[in-house]
Amino acid sequence: MKEQPHPFDSLVPELIIEAVESVGLACNGRLLALGSYENRVYQVGLEDADPVVVKFYRPGRWSLEAVLEEHEFSAELQAAEVPVVGPLRLATEQGRNTLHGIKGFHFAVFPRRGGHWPELATADDRRWLGRFLGRLHAVGSMRGFRHRQMLDPVRMGRGSVTWLLSEGWIPDYLEARYRQVMEEVLDVVDEAFLGVGQVRSLRIHGDCHRNNLLWTDSGPHFVDLDDCMNGPAVQDLWMLLAGDREEQAGQLRDLLEGYGEFARFDGRELGLIEALRSLRMIHYTAWLAQRWSDPAFPLAFPWFGEARYWERHVGELEEQLSAMGQPPLSLGYH
Repeated sequence: MKEQPHPFDSLVPELIIEAVESVGLACNGRLLALGSYENRVYQVGLEDADPVVVKFYRPGRWSLEAVLEEHEFSAELQAAEVPVVGPLRLATEQGRNTLHGIKGFHFAVFPRRGGHWPELATADDRRWLGRFLGRLHAVGSMRGFRHRQMLDPVRMGRGSVTWLLSEGWIPDYLEARYRQVMEEVLDVVDEAFLGVGQVRSLRIHGDCHRNNLLWTDSGPHFVDLDDCMNGPAVQDLWMLLAGDREEQAGQLRDLLEGYGEFARFDGRELGLIEALRSLRMIHYTAWLAQRWSDPAFPLAFPWFGEARYWERHVGELEEQLSAMGQPPLSLGYH
């Protein structure tokens, strides 16, 4: 049986060049695919100008309103001099816009910005990044998104598990153990959210790990906000932590020292860190499975279809049960 074509199959070089030239930019024909799986992102060379970065959004993932909210958030941050690389507003027949369309695709054009992934090896770097996130959240707290997602533990957790089971992704011999472990993990996640209680939800980056940051002599910046959402501030902090508990506590102190110069952090949210880590682990597996028909995913993640991946995944979540049983990270931890 012939496989159904994927929408991105039609995104050939000729169409990419046509898209760039449709917004008034003269392309020199040089294309470089950049590391992105959810969308398709290319560096495109221009005649007599610096290259630009063009992002083609995955068809059907976001509504147009949700994408435009991402762009509006970028513009707000830039107006507040927060270092975020937002889409260019280009003049077309439809007016000056940041979002454009061609043959079933929506795309945006960004200036190219260099940098390297941050190591965050020094307290000064971590405080610097904390100030950056504090400024981002200060803007994010001014109002909420109307069309973008809320960080929802039910959707990320039980919704992901239900979908994976219904689609037959879990090996038969592992299904009973998978169900048991997921139920235990998600019960503890529920308890964590109930224990912390109501916390403030604001516009956040949503996927704030080191690979989504670039660092230059001028400091850190985000290159886009594709996963921005409404959620608690701690979601943009915990993924930056690494090492054992003592190391993470020290890193967190530095981040929050800088953060506190621009925004208030509710210490109760520290009780959500391990629950959020568990939800991310579960949701990540569902994301991979839901994208498996995209040819880029089997090529990039060949191990995902193997039974041992699911064995390791269940084992890691069993370890998370132990991690969630420990007291939350404390800023006074030694």
